[in-house]
Amino acid sequence: MHKKLFLLDALALIYRAYFALNKNPRVTSYGKNTSAQFGFTTTLLDLIKKEKPTHIAVCFDTHAPTERHTDFTDYKANREAAPEDLITSLPDIKKIIDGFNIPVIELDGYEADDIIGTLAIKAEAAGFEVLMVTPDKDYGQLVTEKIKMYRPPFMGNAAEILGPAEICKKWDIKRVDQVIDILGLMGDAVDNIPGIKGVGEKTAAKLLAEYDTLENILTNAHNIKGAMGLKVAAGYDAAIMSKKLATIITNVPVAFNEAAMLIGEMNPDVLTDIFNELEFKSLGKRVLGEGFGAAATTTGEQLSLFGGTPSTQPAPTPTTAVGNNQNQGILTPENNINNTNHNYLLVNNPDAIAELILKLSAEKEICFDTETTGTDANEAEIVGLSFCIKKGEAYYIPCPAGFTAATIFLKQFTSLFAKKDITWIGQNIKYDLLIMHWNGIVVNGKLFDTMLAHYIFEPEGKRGMDALSAKYLNYEPVHIENLIGKKGKGQGTMRDVALDKITEYAAEDADITLQLKTLFEPILAANKETDLFEQVEMPLVPVLVAMEQEGIKIDTDFLNLFSKELETEASLAEEKVMQIAGVKFNLASPKQLGEILFDKLNIDPKAKKTKTGQYATGEDVLAKLASKHPIVDSILSFREFTKLRNTYVDALPLLINSKTGRVHTSYNQAIAVTGRLSSQNPNLQNIPIRTNLGKEIRKAFVPRNQDYALISADYSQIELRVVAAICGDRNLCDAFAQGKDIHVSTASKVFGVAEEDVTKEMRYRAKSVNFGLIYGQGAFGLSENLGISRTEAKDIIDNYFIQFAALKQYMDDTITFAKTHGYVQTIMGRKRWLRDINSSNATVRSFAERNAINSPIQGTAADMIKMAMIKIHNQMKGLNLKSKMILQVHDELVFDTHKDEVEIMKPIILNGMQTALILPNNVPVVAELGMGNNWLEAH
Repeated sequence: MHKKLFLLDALALIYRAYFALNKNPRVTSYGKNTSAQFGFTTTLLDLIKKEKPTHIAVCFDTHAPTERHTDFTDYKANREAAPEDLITSLPDIKKIIDGFNIPVIELDGYEADDIIGTLAIKAEAAGFEVLMVTPDKDYGQLVTEKIKMYRPPFMGNAAEILGPAEICKKWDIKRVDQVIDILGLMGDAVDNIPGIKGVGEKTAAKLLAEYDTLENILTNAHNIKGAMGLKVAAGYDAAIMSKKLATIITNVPVAFNEAAMLIGEMNPDVLTDIFNELEFKSLGKRVLGEGFGAAATTTGEQLSLFGGTPSTQPAPTPTTAVGNNQNQGILTPENNINNTNHNYLLVNNPDAIAELILKLSAEKEICFDTETTGTDANEAEIVGLSFCIKKGEAYYIPCPAGFTAATIFLKQFTSLFAKKDITWIGQNIKYDLLIMHWNGIVVNGKLFDTMLAHYIFEPEGKRGMDALSAKYLNYEPVHIENLIGKKGKGQGTMRDVALDKITEYAAEDADITLQLKTLFEPILAANKETDLFEQVEMPLVPVLVAMEQEGIKIDTDFLNLFSKELETEASLAEEKVMQIAGVKFNLASPKQLGEILFDKLNIDPKAKKTKTGQYATGEDVLAKLASKHPIVDSILSFREFTKLRNTYVDALPLLINSKTGRVHTSYNQAIAVTGRLSSQNPNLQNIPIRTNLGKEIRKAFVPRNQDYALISADYSQIELRVVAAICGDRNLCDAFAQGKDIHVSTASKVFGVAEEDVTKEMRYRAKSVNFGLIYGQGAFGLSENLGISRTEAKDIIDNYFIQFAALKQYMDDTITFAKTHGYVQTIMGRKRWLRDINSSNATVRSFAERNAINSPIQGTAADMIKMAMIKIHNQMKGLNLKSKMILQVHDELVFDTHKDEVEIMKPIILNGMQTALILPNNVPVVAELGMGNNWLEAH
């Protein structure tokens, strides 16, 4: 049998997994960051399944000092403290490793690479092929024909296996043992190994090519010409020490236990427990099969509000704010429909339906839910309705198939839904309102959406009904996949489900949602977020329903012509690239493009390569090279033409609704943590606006007919106005109050010149600072953005904060507040919880600090436009206007306006936007209007 041993450098892989997901971490329903656990487990599982090792072991560092620390007290001294979430992940990861029945090997006084080096050599001698699983470059010194480095896939790059040839090529050396000499010469900033000052990787390789070893280089320092010889001579002691520090120890007193490392059966009990605790539902099924979770046990405090075992358990009373992710909840639900008392009734005859409608009409709060044939509310047909007014009791009413039949059937519910004194409760209720709208039913009264309530107090948590039920009710609902199958071609619809099963499923949904409402309402009050919920998020729901149902007309003739134009332009750009290159190649291949640009044309001798060894050819790279060679402009043009055509021009006609002939985007209220709306199908936030060609796509969005025109209304510099209002800086506030060009005013202050003497370059730099600083941009970012030195960028920033001292004070005070309270908030009280604001890891902490500064600004702007939409919608509805609000994109609103109502609409729009939220410190809010026969003209 071919014996194949994988030795994993645990901490190196854990660090990489954690930071790979740092911007979008995995967080459990009870607030635990599980990015490291998830990433490591995925890597481990992929190794086992794809590489099929016969033997495996995982090696850890310990906290005990090693000989390297004794020899050099500053060894690894400049490393940042590990993030707290990463530290707390280690026991979980070791439990996961134990569940896979893989040995963990660690030994005080030695690092993981020493253990791996020792075991690798012993395993090689025993006839094994050994793969050291690590991204750490130091391991190159150990490589032989039988011992290789294995770098797992990362950030889209494929796995790499590095043997002697690959290591020598990477470092430009003759033998792998010269890796130690290279590190001794150049040092290693990560481990704080000093090396020789002034010697980099290329110089080290050049010296080794001539003198073969570090010791020989040091001996011949006097023969090395110029300043380099002096540097080598001066760095003698540091180089000798650095080489020792970089040398992996291969005689660690650890036994090579071949039998213990043999791949064996996993321990399903251990893995079930830990995967349940970490809420690795999909991963758990991948490892343990579809039965995973069925017999899971509960850990943590019982928080059930649902009937069942134990039925006498009281509901928790929330007395503290819970949005900080610190609330402990149920990790694995123990209750379900099979062990919980319930009374779910099928109501399926005219008399029973009439009786239920009469009963419901007397209620003040009703939870309702729709069952449909699909997830697109503008296309789906209604299958049935469920209602709940009391915990544990619910009703399901099936609807006849077909749009016409369903609409006629639902007319009997018109008076019920028209009642204004009923609060309608739902989970993602916008969907249900849209379904009812398409079937001729308008829902009046107040609304309470449990998904939006949860979004308010837990903006970063999972908020699907199943997840909320598990967390807050300790109850696992019937999963829709159990009724209609998994997603894919074979999935059925709710129309196919037997009445008894759909009754249980639909009634349970309404029951759960009612109970969530009972719990969430006091949580909002405890968090002081009731006003935000009741005055912003819930009143916005009917506005979005009206906008989504209305949709917008698309000029398909224009798009067809534009598509052909883009296709022609792309072909011409491609031909030009080939002519300049002098050879034909696949322009869509980053690998081939990189070889043409940097090997054949040698545009940039210092061109960077990706981890897979091919040249980086991203748009950011090419943009910096545009002035160096004419081929770059043609490449960028080809990419723009192709992207516009594929992503927008050819895609938009496919989204036209079959019933209306219009495009109906879907707005997401509960995704962006700042409170901003997003949209999908199409994603309106991504409609290009920065390039002239991209702007052309807006021509495709047109009025419904010749009697209408589009009006676009856009907030002017709203985030800067919010900044000025919140920080109260006199210079900023006065500039806005006097209607000045804020960037000219800023440039005048920063560069010390009169406003009339501000040049275009000065204004551009001031604009970059104005917007950059509120997004956390420092001197490095500003220097990159403006193409100036970091010193000059730092001087500009320093002078900016002298002139606008109150803004700097706001930034400092906001971070201090966040560190004390764990959150920041908008003017309306929308909270952004910052769980890493006090992290000991500077990278993680600084990211949280940037969010602390930016979130109140972005969030206030988001609240403002939502409030404007509500105000404008209500005025238009009150006047029964023909005009409709149809789009919201960033800080812009678009209206399909009847030409007879233009003069009525203009003041409604301007007043609604400019008075929706009055900013403090007398900072005026300004909106600007435009009108045209398409969106581009109007904008």
